[in-house]
Amino acid sequence: MFSIAKRTTLGALLLLIMPVGVWLSGWRWQPVEMGLGYKLLFGLTETVTSPWGTLTSLLLCGWFLWCLRFRLKPAVVLLLIVSASLMAGQYAKTFIKREVQEPRPYVLWLEKSQGLNEKTFYEQTRRQRSAMVTQAMREDSQLPEWLKRHWAFETGYAFPSGHTMFAATWALLAVGLLWPRRHRITVAVILLWATGVMGSRLALGMHWPRDLITSTIISWLLVMLATWLVQRFCGPLTVLAHEQKEMAKREQQ
Repeated sequence: MFSIAKRTTLGALLLLIMPVGVWLSGWRWQPVEMGLGYKLLFGLTETVTSPWGTLTSLLLCGWFLWCLRFRLKPAVVLLLIVSASLMAGQYAKTFIKREVQEPRPYVLWLEKSQGLNEKTFYEQTRRQRSAMVTQAMREDSQLPEWLKRHWAFETGYAFPSGHTMFAATWALLAVGLLWPRRHRITVAVILLWATGVMGSRLALGMHWPRDLITSTIISWLLVMLATWLVQRFCGPLTVLAHEQKEMAKREQQ
């Protein structure tokens, strides 16, 4: 358990560097000209947004199974544990959002620039909120249409970030499950992807840095438990003797 805690904690600290740095800098979201870089960040956000988040999970599940090479029964248990971790994070996110009720940055900006009343806005149904965002942004020519549509689609509360929880959970699962099997490139790519998703939520006016920080910490706690359960019920995560020989051959080639 100590080794699991150690490597997942290191992974969480790596994910926290960006949001903590932004938080300490005092940065606050403001609308700017959004070129190709912002469109790429929006693409990262879409990999987690419904319905594409389901496809992302399926692809990552398949890749994890290939990397871990578990037999059928342990593989099924692995999928159940991973799915439970993701679902637990999303249920926790929904509960906290309902209790804290923190407005999104773009909602406060619309209140200041377009006269949208934040309190009245959140008293409406999601469909009514979507219509209010669309109406408030109808005459705005500065922001791109894809961002306006995303705002109209994402009208819930900000704290914590569900997108971050999803991406951070997968990234920390990669650290917890795949690092012992020496799939270091995979771990690095998924960590970079998760950091990009987190950054996109700030850049697009959807979240505050504290939303990302809290989501990452919750994901870390869930993944520590999930990784221990996988090791307990699916088998060792360290490289076995016959696998070491295969890896040595691949490295020589």
